Amino acid sequence: MSEPQAAVLTEKAKPRGRFPHYKRAGDFIFVSGTSSRRPDNTFEGVEVDPMGVTNLDIRAQTRAVIKNIEDILKHAGATLADVVDTQVFLVNMNDFGGYNEVWAEFFDYSGPARTTVAVHQLPHPHLLIEIRATAYKPLSGKE
Repeated sequence: MSEPQAAVLTEKAKPRGRFPHYKRAGDFIFVSGTSSRRPDNTFEGVEVDPMGVTNLDIRAQTRAVIKNIEDILKHAGATLADVVDTQVFLVNMNDFGGYNEVWAEFFDYSGPARTTVAVHQLPHPHLLIEIRATAYKPLSGKE
């Protein structure tokens, strides 16, 4: 087995700590917890009106998170089809329906195993969701 390889992607939001966007260990790619944060530190799915009222959109955030994971996997030589396991963290289980609806745009029953839990909070108050993923993509290209 080759040495684990890790990468921080310059075109993605810089991790808020000393960890990579992903780490490859043999045939597995481990994607760190990913949010809807953009490279400029704004967030997809967040609107603040002139009065300061914040509207958070679980569907937009979920879509952005999955697309961010897709981009990270592409850099690692994999796709969403290679994802075998996910852990999803929601701040509010009342968002489960909207998140689940968007999830179905990307995955069906042949997709990854999934665990969804409610958490007290995420690293920014505008975040409703974070997802970490594990993909299986043999280095040899054979499956």
